[in-house]
Amino acid sequence: MKHQLSLEVPDTNNIKVLRIFDTSTYIEELNVKCGILKITTPGFKVPVQIETLPYFNLVLNACTLGIYNGGCGENSPPIPDGIYKIQYSVSPNDKVYVEYNHLRITNTLNRYFNALCDLEIAACEPSADVKSSLKELRLIKSLLDAAKVKVEYCNSPIQGMQLFSYALKKLEKYSGGCQTC
Repeated sequence: MKHQLSLEVPDTNNIKVLRIFDTSTYIEELNVKCGILKITTPGFKVPVQIETLPYFNLVLNACTLGIYNGGCGENSPPIPDGIYKIQYSVSPNDKVYVEYNHLRITNTLNRYFNALCDLEIAACEPSADVKSSLKELRLIKSLLDAAKVKVEYCNSPIQGMQLFSYALKKLEKYSGGCQTC
């Protein structure tokens, strides 16, 4: 008998938060002690460590992730896209744990959504230019989806990041290099 640890890291459109919640199945006869969540953000080597209770539901920002230290009220900055390495464990922590790679693409998806908003789409057959734009945006979205799959399901983070970088370059080219869209 042992706990079946599991986490969910849902995609969100909020560029300032990362949400993680515990979907584990705990064995009632076994004590659940020393819950530890470790998150390594893109560009960092040392994870932030958060003590947790079973069935937690966390909404993390740049401060709680150790990215930003300059006062974290409403002024919390966006957290970056990239691969987040997430480990969750309970006692004995060296034996009962799960690890995940999560590819956050929130900032990039928001740029993609804004590109769709900018299209003149009506409930009729689109013009040739709009069709061409839609085709390019569909390709970009498919590349982003493939990047997430490579990182999160295929355990191929390098290949996933290559796809993500390529999709981001295509999106930047599509939107004219606009970094603040």
